[in-house]
Amino acid sequence: MKQNPTNTNAFLIHISAFAGFIFPFGQIITPLIAWQTLKDRSPFLDAQGKEAVNFNLSYTLYAGIISLVVGGFFIGNIFKNLQSWNDFNLLDFSFHSGTIFSFIGIGTLTGIVTLLGVALVIIAALKAKDGENYQYPFTIKFIK
Repeated sequence: MKQNPTNTNAFLIHISAFAGFIFPFGQIITPLIAWQTLKDRSPFLDAQGKEAVNFNLSYTLYAGIISLVVGGFFIGNIFKNLQSWNDFNLLDFSFHSGTIFSFIGIGTLTGIVTLLGVALVIIAALKAKDGENYQYPFTIKFIK
């Protein structure tokens, strides 16, 4: 089996998104650096680098929006019994069945979004290793 360094580099650009599990915004910074250093070697690396950076920017944006929306409901649920700034002793921190189910729902939503992102990165990396020009679904084209 003959190794193709262009396909291997495209694979590494996509897989470098997992750096986001190691340091904050690594899913954006690492593919961006890899793409910037390798984009002049071939049009395939340039296209795959743009695709990886665009997907990771889009994924981070989507995750941030979901966090803000869900976080707003969570904060609102905590402070729902607060009538004035002097009534902090009325805060309801007890866990009712509805609160527990909402935590399970938040955890499930977070897990699905995370698994979807991991699966798409792995699929893109494997397709790039085979030399296929992969395009992520639901990606905003920040870099054209």
